[in-house]
Amino acid sequence: MTEVNIWSEEFGAVTDAPILLIMGSMSQGVLWPDEFVGRLVAGGRRVIRYDHRDTGMSGAVDFAAQPYTWNDIKNDVYRVLDAHGLESAHLVGHSAGGLLGQFVAVEQPERVRSLTVIASSPLGGGEGQVILRALLGQPQPEDSLPEPTPEFVAFYRALMTAAPPEDRRTQINSMIAEQRVLHGTGLPFDGDAARRLQERIYDRARDLTAVANHRLAAAASPDFEPVGVLHQLKAPTLVIEGSHEPVKPGHGAIIAEQIPGARLMITAGMGHTLPPEVHEELAVAILTHTAE
Repeated sequence: MTEVNIWSEEFGAVTDAPILLIMGSMSQGVLWPDEFVGRLVAGGRRVIRYDHRDTGMSGAVDFAAQPYTWNDIKNDVYRVLDAHGLESAHLVGHSAGGLLGQFVAVEQPERVRSLTVIASSPLGGGEGQVILRALLGQPQPEDSLPEPTPEFVAFYRALMTAAPPEDRRTQINSMIAEQRVLHGTGLPFDGDAARRLQERIYDRARDLTAVANHRLAAAASPDFEPVGVLHQLKAPTLVIEGSHEPVKPGHGAIIAEQIPGARLMITAGMGHTLPPEVHEELAVAILTHTAE
């Protein structure tokens, strides 16, 4: 497989303890808000964020000609660490980024100083199948993870059958509507800030449609996640979930139960995004967790 260029940037002093921020599926690294990153840097951390392959300013591929799997997306974590000269770092992952962080912490524990998992699901828990069954209206097995909220399911069912956006304005409006659903109902939604963010995401993408390749990669590797391995995870782990999580409600507690010594933190009002109201609380928690 041809290697894909990965865009990354870092902030803070190279002598400070490193934090690698790993964003979720189909998401650019700039979804880690600048203000949140700034709080971590001000707390004495060297912070790195990056765009996954096929997102933002990282390389975009023709998936039919250059197929890849989520194992390759996971291995990009190591590539970013290596590119920044890091033998190890504190990993902070959001959503699918949290899954990647769990996998790396089990697979190469020597590279993970600590792990923070935000708005994520337990590795090997079958979260993708839970969401798919919910969207298709299929019954969930008794032992499955909790499914998304009805509002989430209704929005994505409609999105699955909607016509492709015709222009930049329509596309950005659709992206704002999606952000509103992911934001949840616990905090006020700032439409103006959402528009600025989605315009930034739209304008910095090499190929905005390439994010769909992440779904193809998941379909190409349905057994990507190892099952029953979280008890092996040794890194100090902090699990953060919003009280109004619409995508993976209750999954944080399940992660914390499976990882020895993990601590669960519920953030009031937070959904599946990182709005300004939670930046200070999350930054303080992560700075405390990553203190060396």
